[in-house]
Amino acid sequence: MSATVPQAQAPREREIDSPTNASRPLVEVDHVSKVFDVSAPWLNRVIERKPRQLLQAVRQVSFNIARGETLALVGESGCGKSTVARLLVGLYRPSSGRVLFDGHDLANIQGDSGLALRRRMQMIFQDPYASLNPRWRVSRIIGEPLQVHRLIEDPQAMRARAEALLTQVGLSATDADKFPHQFSGGQRQRISIARALASEPEFLVCDEPTSALDVSVQAQVLNLMRALQKTRKLTYLFISHNLAVVHHVSDRVGVMYLGSIVELAPKARVFSAPAHPYTRMLLDAIPDISMSGRARTPVGGEVPNPLNPPTGCAFHPRCPHATPRCRSETPLLRDPGDGSLVACHAVEENRISVVA
Repeated sequence: MSATVPQAQAPREREIDSPTNASRPLVEVDHVSKVFDVSAPWLNRVIERKPRQLLQAVRQVSFNIARGETLALVGESGCGKSTVARLLVGLYRPSSGRVLFDGHDLANIQGDSGLALRRRMQMIFQDPYASLNPRWRVSRIIGEPLQVHRLIEDPQAMRARAEALLTQVGLSATDADKFPHQFSGGQRQRISIARALASEPEFLVCDEPTSALDVSVQAQVLNLMRALQKTRKLTYLFISHNLAVVHHVSDRVGVMYLGSIVELAPKARVFSAPAHPYTRMLLDAIPDISMSGRARTPVGGEVPNPLNPPTGCAFHPRCPHATPRCRSETPLLRDPGDGSLVACHAVEENRISVVA
């Protein structure tokens, strides 16, 4: 990757005034919840005498992401990971709580100042086959953020920037004239990464960016993202259900279950001494290639219906350590003594040891 990306021309309004305190987290999520109305149409409800149905996809989620850090969110399908991702980039508005980027509440940012702030964050979507417009050439796809954020207006300069970005992500400058259907899945995801980098963002939300790719291509894309993070000093929120991928890219790991974070800790602690029973069950589901002989508990049961969640701890129907307190009282995220956060009555009562 010898080519360098030329600096973008100064936009009319690059940034709003923001705090310069480098010690402050770049991203702060403060007790965010998201509720979707999944009710049947009004007339159907009247005829069938059915009430409205509300789905709480995210429940009181809080975390921070420091500058240059990679926070990974993991969990089974339907746990709310992708909803959190969309809340962080403004595709959804929180039903309650706040999302702060560099000290600014995204809900209160509008107009040109909001556009300038949103330029600093981008998203890489899961499916490279669906996230690229099949009617556009690659040069136009990569150049779209430059037009929207008014970074470059000259067509030739925009073309040169698209070619430079393609080179940086491991493709050829001549690929700018091709259409998405002319590329493989891994190459399309590289185009998605180039598009995300076009506006010179500081924060990237990666929603399972390698789940649709072959294993060998996954490694190439992950290595590319790590190299870009180092050279561009990027901050990542990485969404995945693949714990091997999470182990490769993350600094901290948040484990989600039924819309809530149940454990948040440094990567090394999560993989060496998981505290929450759900985290332990997820790790036990990984094939034991080394044949260590360690006793493993397979993940049992199914994720409850989010329209009718269990009382108390949402995980108690599947938890081998559940007690009557777990069935009636919702656990809060607490520090078990090592600086991490765990929402589990068994850990709080020392019925589960955090030490490996």
